[in-house]
Amino acid sequence: MIAVIQRVNKASVVVDNNIIGQISRGLLVFLGIENKDNDKDIEFLVNKITGLRVFNNDHGKFDKSVHDINGELLIVSQFTLLGNCQKGRRPSFDKAAPPDAAKKLYQKFLTKAKQTGLKTEAGEFQAHMQVSIENDGPVTLVIESRPE
Repeated sequence: MIAVIQRVNKASVVVDNNIIGQISRGLLVFLGIENKDNDKDIEFLVNKITGLRVFNNDHGKFDKSVHDINGELLIVSQFTLLGNCQKGRRPSFDKAAPPDAAKKLYQKFLTKAKQTGLKTEAGEFQAHMQVSIENDGPVTLVIESRPE
């Protein structure tokens, strides 16, 4: 699994002109699910993301997690994170999990994130979405559950 995490003041997801998820201060998570991912990857990433100290303390240093600031999560499935662009001009998505398997893992990821007690919103799996972001910083990080 790969996650691109952005610290935001606010973010929202729109599908068919309807807002389906929105948060105020917190983390926007774009999540890519690989064909080899499982529950251990979910556990690792949810714990890492919710415990990551990327919010400033009173001295301007990264010292607070999304929990510490009572922040929120917006989790958006994005298989294109797994696109390999090394050869040719079209990305290869060979590492991406098949849609049925990816959807199950995405739903499990959302459930695990909600169990943290944080307000957790989501995009719509396999939908064409418009994501609006007000970055804070900007702070953007990439985390892989199985760094290679």
